[in-house]
Formats: sequence, C-alpha cells, structure tokens
Amino acid sequence: MNHHQNNNGTIFGTIGGTLLSIFANVDAGDIVKTAILAAVGAVASFGVSLLLKKIVQLIK
Repeated sequence: MNHHQNNNGTIFGTIGGTLLSIFANVDAGDIVKTAILAAVGAVASFGVSLLLKKIVQLIK
C-alpha cells in the first residue's frame, strides 16, 4: 500500500512561481482593459435584467 504525503512547501512554491510568472507577463494596460470590460459587462447584464423584469411585469 502506498502512502503519499503532501509536501506543502513544494505545493506553495509551485503555486507562487506560477502566479509570479503570470504577473510578470501581464501588462498594466491589460489589467485596466479587463477591468473596464468587466464593468461594462456588469452594467449591460444589470440593464438587461431590469428590462426583462419590466417586460415580464407588462405581460402579467
């Protein structure tokens, strides 16, 4: 029977290295663009939800 032990140092090191390599390759402009697109998407989704709610109320 095999017993595997998790080595937290290796796991955290791998996760930390992966995150640092991602952050090193992402430009600040990309982050700003993503934030703006997320905000526009959230506002559009909220607007469509309100519109659909009004339409359902008119139908009833």
